Amino acid sequence: MTPRSWIIMGSLHMALAVILGAFAAHALKSMLDEYSTDIYKTGNFYHFIHALALIMVGVLQQQFDLDLTISGFSFFIGMVLFSGSLYSIALIGLKSLGAITPIGGLLFIIGWCWMAYQFYKIA
Repeated sequence: MTPRSWIIMGSLHMALAVILGAFAAHALKSMLDEYSTDIYKTGNFYHFIHALALIMVGVLQQQFDLDLTISGFSFFIGMVLFSGSLYSIALIGLKSLGAITPIGGLLFIIGWCWMAYQFYKIA
């Protein structure tokens, strides 16, 4: 994917994270118990961080002419699995999705390690 594509995807996910955070703060405030609220907030926090990371992938890929495709896809799929599963657990109580949450976390780790490796190679 092009640097521009990562920046667009990250920006759209930042907007989605804001929408989902505002939705929880207003519409779900009285509907979720404390446990579900904490789970939702964790998913939203990691959604924000890794949406920003996608923007970073685009900027760094262009600035340093690096191949950060593995980082970008790891962050994107990680958001879907990690944050998506936590949103689902909080909203519909589907706790069996908790089994895929760590896979999303592992993808986040892979994305960050790949980025570090790419910068290590050019140093």
